Amino acid sequence: MDPADWENPDDWELINDDGFVYKRKKQRIQDSRATLCDANQPPNPEDSRKNLRERKRKVLLQLREKYQREIRQWERFSNTLTEMEANSQTQFQAHEGICNTVSVSEPSSSQDIFLTNSTHRKLVDDLLSQVEAQEAVIHGVSHLCDVADALCSAQEERLKQQFIDLPIWDSSPRELVAGLTDQ
Repeated sequence: MDPADWENPDDWELINDDGFVYKRKKQRIQDSRATLCDANQPPNPEDSRKNLRERKRKVLLQLREKYQREIRQWERFSNTLTEMEANSQTQFQAHEGICNTVSVSEPSSSQDIFLTNSTHRKLVDDLLSQVEAQEAVIHGVSHLCDVADALCSAQEERLKQQFIDLPIWDSSPRELVAGLTDQ
C-alpha cells in the first residue's frame, strides 16, 4: 500500500449511539466565517450546547412526525376493520331475522304455493346479497393485508439498507481483514 493512499485518522470520529459504536468521517462546516472563527478561538461550550440542543430538537420532531403518521395509518386500518365488522354483523343479524320469519310448510292451495315461491325467491335474493356483502368484506380485509404486507416489506428494506450503507463495505476485503486483525 502506498502511504499517500492512507487517510488521516483525524478525519474520523468515534460515535456511540446507544451502545452501538462506530466511526464516521467528521463533518466539516461549510461556512468560511465559522472556519475562521474556529481557527482563531477555542470552541464556545455554550454554542456547542445550543447546536446539540437544536439537533436533538430536530431529530425529535422528525421522530414525532414519523410516529404520528404511523398512528394515523393504524387508526385508518382500525376504523376500516371496525366498519367491516359492523357491516358483517348487521348482515348476519338480518339473515337470522329472515331465516326465523320464513317457515317451510306444505302449501294447501295455489295461492299458498305462489306465496311460498315468492318467499323463497326473497330468501334466495337476501342470501345472495349477504354472500356479496361477505365477498366485499373479504376483499377489503385482503386489501388491508396487502397494504400491511407492503408496509412491513418497505420497513424491512429500510432496515436492511441501513446496514448495507455502512462505510465498512466500501473498502476491499483485504483492507477489511487487515483492519480487523490490527485491532
